[in-house]
Amino acid sequence: MKDIYAVDQNFENTDLVQSPLEKGEYENCTFSNCNFEYTDLSGFTFTDCEFLGCNLSMVKLAHTAFRNVYFKECKMLGLQFSECNGFGLFFRFEDCMLNNSVFYGTSIKKTLFKNSKLIEVDFTDCDLSNSVLKGCDLSGAVFDHSNLEKADLRSSFNYSIDPVVNRLKKAKFSLSEVYGLLYKLDIEIDKGN
Repeated sequence: MKDIYAVDQNFENTDLVQSPLEKGEYENCTFSNCNFEYTDLSGFTFTDCEFLGCNLSMVKLAHTAFRNVYFKECKMLGLQFSECNGFGLFFRFEDCMLNNSVFYGTSIKKTLFKNSKLIEVDFTDCDLSNSVLKGCDLSGAVFDHSNLEKADLRSSFNYSIDPVVNRLKKAKFSLSEVYGLLYKLDIEIDKGN
């Protein structure tokens, strides 16, 4: 069966677990309030698409291409972004829940994460240079040999980033969260009056 090519289509209030999306390429499509939970999107290509209020938790992403894709208010638990097609990989996240997702080894420069939960997300060996993590909860997120050069984390919180094993040149942090960079030193920081 030949893969489909869909352009300028809107998918609303659709349970894609019951009626799976046809494999293929989707360009300039909008998915609103759709349930993709546990579906297989392996080999799909999404270009200039929007996912609004969707549940994409535990979706399979082997060789899935996300090229300029916007996710807003989506539940995206346990996704393996490390399995995505790396060519042209570019997305933005706003008000999303990405807990327990994996970005291991991905190059996602200039990515915007805005007001999102990134609890226990794995950013090991990830290139996040020039990215903006604005108002994000990074509790338990793993940064190990990650490139955060010129990244902006000033309004994010609950992070623990070891400056010895991560690249942080010109990265921006807030003074109130500086402990997240010094935690390994086992020192006490007096916030003063």
